Amino acid sequence: MSEYRLSLFVTGSTPRSIKAITNLRQICEEHLSGNYELEVIDLYQHPEQAKTNNLVAAPTLIKLLPEPVRRVIGDMSDEGQVLFGLDIQER
Repeated sequence: MSEYRLSLFVTGSTPRSIKAITNLRQICEEHLSGNYELEVIDLYQHPEQAKTNNLVAAPTLIKLLPEPVRRVIGDMSDEGQVLFGLDIQER
């Protein structure tokens, strides 16, 4: 069972969405060593997820487990911000 459960909400295959997916996968592999489950949700295909998850922007990463739930908004290019959002590193 994966220790980290993550959901990344993107808007189609825009350059910003692709960059967020690529950056996040790279960060997760480097710092979580496969000890994570990542679900990528396209808001164009599942628009109801925006309301369900109270999203105000995309891309948005939601760390569901381990608690507390945390959010990171953006293309995940700021590795320090992503690691802080995952509770792996302090700012």
